[in-house]
Amino acid sequence: MTGLRLGDDAPDFTATTTEGELSFLDWKGDGWAILFSHPADFTPVCTTELGRVAQLKDEWAARNTKVIAVSVDGIDDHNAWKSDIEDVAKTAVTYPIIADSDRTVAELYDMIHPGAGDTSPVRSVFVVDPAGKVRLTLTYPKSAGRNFDEILRVLDALQVNDSGPFSTPVDWKPGEQIIVAPTVSTDDAKARFKDVTEVKPYLRFATV
Repeated sequence: MTGLRLGDDAPDFTATTTEGELSFLDWKGDGWAILFSHPADFTPVCTTELGRVAQLKDEWAARNTKVIAVSVDGIDDHNAWKSDIEDVAKTAVTYPIIADSDRTVAELYDMIHPGAGDTSPVRSVFVVDPAGKVRLTLTYPKSAGRNFDEILRVLDALQVNDSGPFSTPVDWKPGEQIIVAPTVSTDDAKARFKDVTEVKPYLRFATV
């Protein structure tokens, strides 16, 4: 499958992981999920990334979100590599890592890009919502580590967007004002929300 777009159903799959065999959508349940690929085990950038994801365990849980990693390496390599990740990050890796040696998941989610150097995945991120829809995709080159603080931030933004007729402005962080949807009049917004500020007729900030 190629060309996975925002709003598409997240493709399901069954895979062997460091936490046993699982079916992705059953494992995700009725919460959010983040599926992210890394090029290879025992590599420097990937070690720092998977360690950072492990350090953020409480942050994912606070957002009703599960995380799962995937690479084309086998389960024995994953299990051996985990100790290195835990040593570097000083925390336990408590999320599953998919062994995708036949590249089923990588190809299903279009994680292997022509011209990227070999047949390992690039650094892809997929955020899947409770309805099983793809809500965000990010692709980084193999040489650049991801910013998981930004992934947390955009996850917060998506969850706020879903809670009402809102969008979020540039660089928005939790606790800051949101943007009232154009479908809501300013008068209605003032009746429903706190501290409504009209900057332009189409740009109204509010506190919720």
